[in-house]
Amino acid sequence: MISTKSIEQELQSIVGNQNLRAAVPGDVVCGVLPQFVAEPENERQLAAALAFANHAGIAVVPRGGGTKMDWGNPPKKAELVLSTARLNRILEHVWADLTVTVEAGCTLQSLRKTLAQHGQRLAFDGLWPEHATIGGVLSTNDSGTLRMRFGALRDLIIGVTLALPDGTLASSGGKVVKNVAGYDLPKLSTGALGTLGIITRAVFRLHPQPRTTKTFSFAAENVQTMQRHVLTIQNSQLAHTALQIRWGASGKSSADVLFEATDAGLAAQELHLRELLGATQVELIPESIWKSRQALWNSATDSTLLAKISVLPADFAETFERLASIGNSRNLQWQLVVQATGVGLVRLEGGSATLSAAAKELRTAIESRGGSLVILRRPPEMYSLDAWGNAGDAVPLMRAVKRQLDPNATLNPGRFVGGI
Repeated sequence: MISTKSIEQELQSIVGNQNLRAAVPGDVVCGVLPQFVAEPENERQLAAALAFANHAGIAVVPRGGGTKMDWGNPPKKAELVLSTARLNRILEHVWADLTVTVEAGCTLQSLRKTLAQHGQRLAFDGLWPEHATIGGVLSTNDSGTLRMRFGALRDLIIGVTLALPDGTLASSGGKVVKNVAGYDLPKLSTGALGTLGIITRAVFRLHPQPRTTKTFSFAAENVQTMQRHVLTIQNSQLAHTALQIRWGASGKSSADVLFEATDAGLAAQELHLRELLGATQVELIPESIWKSRQALWNSATDSTLLAKISVLPADFAETFERLASIGNSRNLQWQLVVQATGVGLVRLEGGSATLSAAAKELRTAIESRGGSLVILRRPPEMYSLDAWGNAGDAVPLMRAVKRQLDPNATLNPGRFVGGI
């Protein structure tokens, strides 16, 4: 058994004394406090530190900006946090080809500023852009309002480099240095919560920034009417970029539609939207409404539960009504923001026991119709409640991939679906 002092000395020799420190309460991962935090200066240092940890039997938790460290289940053990904070460069922006290569520790906001200089963007609007990093949003598969038009991160990433537990820096997709035959690493690593390897860099396809944008909002008297309106818009010839529904315990539901086009194009889209909705009042509103999803995280306390849901658009009304029934019967406060793709965020407020029962009941209802509910944040006393729910028949395949790439279960043990 290697001593703590020997571990410290070996890690210092790899990343440097100045880049290794003892963990503090702010480094807690779902209630588990690691021993050390290392911040390598480059991907080779990171790969070497990971290889040492793997050989020594040290459990590693990858970390970017630290904005989503309470997502997933508590790790079975967590001894070393490997941070990508210093891997924060934009390595190559080939603006003529609409691609960018960026290190995993680069924040979304920093990347946006660079791309905007050439009138381009990564068409992704994740949470906390000033702190969230490229590696973090990929590992958690975060997605926002732009997903409907431009797809999820799996649709935008075209290449990735991973530090594997054996110390290999493996690349796949665009800008390939070394390939791992048979694996689509960009898609495998997106949403894997850092359980297969640590993302060190990624290559994305880009899109032009819009010339002009407008956001319109409308309300509905009940959720069935709202569902009909949303499906009507989705089945129309409207070229909307985003469409979200907001609903809360007040019982009122509103929907927001984002258009991006020229002035003439926007005028035509607005006219078509008003024709589709008939007598329903449509208002032009500020763009700030698209921060509604992030607003659900504001002022979260130990009585707050936040969960990501995925449902079929045809099940919106039934899901909303079930949420209202569960929340009202347990005297919970609740809010909901759902994209027209069926992916949304639910916020519940109440006591831990009540929150746990409500989450289980809502998950059962959603899963019975082929959907899912993943708990992203809950009070510490609820960490025993599984974050993921039923993963179906995909778990055996995921376990097989995990055994192939991380046979010692070094990375984030127990945090992912099925205790992976």
